[in-house]
Amino acid sequence: MNYAPHTNVAIRAARQAGVRAIDLFLRRHELEVRSKAHGEWVSNADTTVEREILYHLKKGYPQYGIQAEESGWQSEGAERRWIVDPIDGTDNFIHGIPHFALSIALAAGDDLLMGVVFDPVKDELYVGERGRGAFLNDRRMRVNQNHLLSRALLATGFPAKRKEILTPYLDSFRLLCAACHGIRRQGSAALDLCYTADGRYDGFWEEGLAPWDIAAGALILQEAGGLMTDFAGEGGFLHSGNVVAANAAIHGRILEKIQASGLCRPPSP
Repeated sequence: MNYAPHTNVAIRAARQAGVRAIDLFLRRHELEVRSKAHGEWVSNADTTVEREILYHLKKGYPQYGIQAEESGWQSEGAERRWIVDPIDGTDNFIHGIPHFALSIALAAGDDLLMGVVFDPVKDELYVGERGRGAFLNDRRMRVNQNHLLSRALLATGFPAKRKEILTPYLDSFRLLCAACHGIRRQGSAALDLCYTADGRYDGFWEEGLAPWDIAAGALILQEAGGLMTDFAGEGGFLHSGNVVAANAAIHGRILEKIQASGLCRPPSP
């Protein structure tokens, strides 16, 4: 494919860092694992893979800022910034479950310009460029055209960070489980969005995600013809972390169930 130069830099970074990720995954019992805030885990694999990604991004575009999961902000005032998740699906990674991805997006303010998500286990490279479409290993992707929620296979993620919203989340799960064909929870929001972009899933919802979890996947999904909003049906998902993604036919129906559950309302004090 004839991708833009900054996309090629991101692809090179993802592939090179993916080699490191696989090596570390095969030696995961040697990793140092520690707890972060909110019950999240981080290992030296995350930091090693992130350093590899950032090396290539800085080499290609030293003028761009960086918003990365492990190392935080660099050059925060830059006009454009990379948004990086070195291993989306760290829990899977450290438990030996081969379902994780490297995620790199490019943004100007809140405008997403490009996204790359790489699954090094399956050698699946998802790429999206604003206005130019979305691709899986250079094959163009489109969201599933299923119009029936009753036939939909959905994906979700559990609210591990905010136990106080577990009740409304379980209400949303109950309502959607009763209305759809089935629900999967595989532990990588970046791949959930890419699977939705490729029609493997019909839709995806989750609460409280970070920008690096969703930025690349959001652009890829949108370029595949999908809709992505927050729980209010608006475009603030990068700020709220609340995500509803699907094709245009069933997005509104998923959103209705989520809103009926009360998940979109702030918890009572």
